[in-house]
Amino acid sequence: MLREKLKKHTLVLASRSPRRMKLLQETGIPFRLAIPLDIDERYPEGLSKFEIPLYLAELKSNAYGEIPDSEILITADTIVWFENHQIGKPVDADDAFRILSSLSGAMHEVITGVCLRKNFQTRTFYSHSEVYFTKISDEEIWHYIEKCKPFDKAGAYGIQEWIGYIGIERINGSYFNVMGLPVQKLYRELEVFI
Repeated sequence: MLREKLKKHTLVLASRSPRRMKLLQETGIPFRLAIPLDIDERYPEGLSKFEIPLYLAELKSNAYGEIPDSEILITADTIVWFENHQIGKPVDADDAFRILSSLSGAMHEVITGVCLRKNFQTRTFYSHSEVYFTKISDEEIWHYIEKCKPFDKAGAYGIQEWIGYIGIERINGSYFNVMGLPVQKLYRELEVFI
């Protein structure tokens, strides 16, 4: 069992996301938080939708430099991909409305890249989900924005919030990936990594 294998290691999650923290807590695997570092999250042009979150997760990891032999650092980055481009976090309420209006009645993709690192060893992987929104009215979108203020979320929504309950018809792939951390895949990748 992974818990036994981890006894000689300390898992360290480098994230500001309360959703990632909660998801990792729910696995029952002990971990501690690292203070996330501010990094320039620009990436080279020409990367595919799968390469972008992998590149950013590894960039976040490398910002910490050397880590103790007993630690395994976890960094992650989630992107929303729609109509051949990345959709970031909204800058304000009007931007959130524009984003959610475009996602309404359509399918978009959520891709999370994860980097596991201990000194001299790195493993990166991604999880991919297709999310199908039903048609959502302008009133429903504004209600959600005013109620939940989704300004810290790529794609301007949290699947675990009100809009997810009333707006998402179906998902192909991991629900937890859409929340920001594909914990099932992370668990299995850690088993291989240790």
